[in-house]
Amino acid sequence: MRGHPAYLPRVAEVRPITQGSALPSVALLAVTATWGSTFFLIKDLLQEVSVLDFLSIRFAIATAVLLALAPRSVLRLSRSELRYGVVLGAVYGGAQVLQTLGLEQTSASVSGFVTGMYVVATPIFAALLLGERIGRTVWVAVLVATVGLGFLSLQGFAISAGVGLVFVSALLYALHIVGLGQWSTPGNAIGLSVVQMGVIAVICTVASAPNGIGAPNSTGGWVSLLYMAIVAGAAAMLLQTWAQAHLASTRAAIIMTMEPVWAAFFAVIFGGESLTARMLVGGSLVLTAMYLVELAPRRRVEAEVPHIAG
Repeated sequence: MRGHPAYLPRVAEVRPITQGSALPSVALLAVTATWGSTFFLIKDLLQEVSVLDFLSIRFAIATAVLLALAPRSVLRLSRSELRYGVVLGAVYGGAQVLQTLGLEQTSASVSGFVTGMYVVATPIFAALLLGERIGRTVWVAVLVATVGLGFLSLQGFAISAGVGLVFVSALLYALHIVGLGQWSTPGNAIGLSVVQMGVIAVICTVASAPNGIGAPNSTGGWVSLLYMAIVAGAAAMLLQTWAQAHLASTRAAIIMTMEPVWAAFFAVIFGGESLTARMLVGGSLVLTAMYLVELAPRRRVEAEVPHIAG
């Protein structure tokens, strides 16, 4: 998909906002914090609506919000950018549905770990599809992040059909990260986000529609749903798309492994869970991985993000 030869004839290099700027990384870190904050909210919300109904309503609201904020943004996209947005949205939407179906057949902890395997798949896809050179330090960071995810998520591991579905969803998330890093630019971030959200909403609605689409039946449920649609949905997608216009896909994937760290943090602070040694070790390893690719000295060329010229 992202590595299709038809999409790779001309490559142009686009520099970050300023050399060495940390703003895109901080933005992506904020995205992972919003995603992590939703876990303890979803746990209660899913007592009122099914997972697919939740996804359908969430992404429909997110699409409407982005369209209201920037109604002409999609019109400013070129045909190729519009096509990229549709492909990215379809990949992400498919990942959401597969992850949901897999979660019904396996434990949340195993599902979280397997989903996190996008951190391994992303550099592999970047190397195979785009010919990116992945340095030794990055591979060490990938290994450290994977071990950290294991500490955060796993308490036993049982193979099931659900694990297979979640693993496929992780591969799709990795492809989305690679594609977003390749096709997003600061100028098309809003329009590309609108298109992606719209396609995701359609896919999730089609998956949910056969059994009817239910809505939350409490004020608290709607507040949680609106937060996840507007903040962890529309705003997060916009920030991710913008940030990946300035970050290499592998760096972005490793930063995104902070999501379960934030999830554990919010679960302890607001969800009443106890802080465990596993959380501390896993979180420390993920932070170490992020340090290796983000804060450690890098060659100048590694701060440049290649993009396909449209």
